[in-house]
Amino acid sequence: MNNNIRNEFPALKDKKVIYFDSACTTLKPYRVIEAMNEYYSFSGCHKRGSHSFSRKTTEAYEKGRDKVRKFINAGSPAEIIFTKNTTEAINLISYSFPFKKNDIVLTTNIEHNSNFLPWMRLASGKEIIHKILPVNNNLTFDLDILENVLKNNKITLISILHTSNLTGATFPVKEIISLAHRYGAQVLLDGAQSVTHHKIDIQNLDADFFVFSAHKIFGPPGVGILYGKKHLLENLAPFIVGGETAEDVNNIDFVISPLPDKFEAGIQNYPGVTGFSEAINFIENIGIEKIHQHVTGLNRYLTQKMSQENIEIIGPKDAELRGNIFNFICPKFDSIQLAQIIDEANNIMVRAGVHCVHSWFNQEHKSASARISFQVYNTREEIDIFYETFKKIMQYY
Repeated sequence: MNNNIRNEFPALKDKKVIYFDSACTTLKPYRVIEAMNEYYSFSGCHKRGSHSFSRKTTEAYEKGRDKVRKFINAGSPAEIIFTKNTTEAINLISYSFPFKKNDIVLTTNIEHNSNFLPWMRLASGKEIIHKILPVNNNLTFDLDILENVLKNNKITLISILHTSNLTGATFPVKEIISLAHRYGAQVLLDGAQSVTHHKIDIQNLDADFFVFSAHKIFGPPGVGILYGKKHLLENLAPFIVGGETAEDVNNIDFVISPLPDKFEAGIQNYPGVTGFSEAINFIENIGIEKIHQHVTGLNRYLTQKMSQENIEIIGPKDAELRGNIFNFICPKFDSIQLAQIIDEANNIMVRAGVHCVHSWFNQEHKSASARISFQVYNTREEIDIFYETFKKIMQYY
């Protein structure tokens, strides 16, 4: 990618900053910031007035919804529910899904806490059974293990990552969904990491629910997406009720609004949705396939360099399978300290910790890792700087 793209990001333009933490959150281009500022220049409430500011807000908000629909190829704008993030979207399903006692929810053992704790909470209250599916030793997915579990258990819902924030590996979700449906289970996909560089065609995948966040793909924080098949969303109870969620109310009863309003209580993040719409424009102008090629190419380049070092890569050894994530443990150095020294030495920002996958780190008795994650604004030259800095630190300490 050329410098013209880097110059679209105020955090990078004319600055000697190396940002390798895009799996946590991406930097925001000027156009997203400007789109949000446009809303603040007038303000207004969605569907809450007949004046021009309200109409303008409603138009921008619903255009944003349809932009998201097209981005993931959903069938209807009514299937797109705005939340504040992926976490809230998963919690919405956990609270609203019509579970019966002893229904089983299946997750893997490397889920992000956002797709682990909601099911642990329900299981702790004995409302459901939370069953954990182990992944392969290299943290890839085994379809045979899944089929064996489905054969021997009546699974109600599989809630599973699409792409791992721990390894960058992408699960064979089309096959997972097909298997699940064959055995009568529904599937919720956590797409927070997959949308960053994979083309999503939700109708082709046939997922029942799909969740992700705007801030992972150049949009602002505070905007999440819950996609659900329309007939399934219609059978879910509202998670939060209030303004917009009711068509009529009297002293003893109320009439729930149709989709998508029944799940969007109160004033929403109108500038955030406007900004996210512009972020999708930014992605589409570049092309998601080009972004995928770019980030996997960077991962391959870094993997070749770091193969000479005494480190443990978390996940598959093949860089092609890890997408935009290079996560590693250096046996001779504490990862959190390493990240701090790299930042102070050369303005290189990497993520260190357990990456909200506490359960796996505890299960495997692993120390914190250092995670490098790429996006369209990163370059090979930045990798060279990181690698030389890393080698000097290893030599010095």
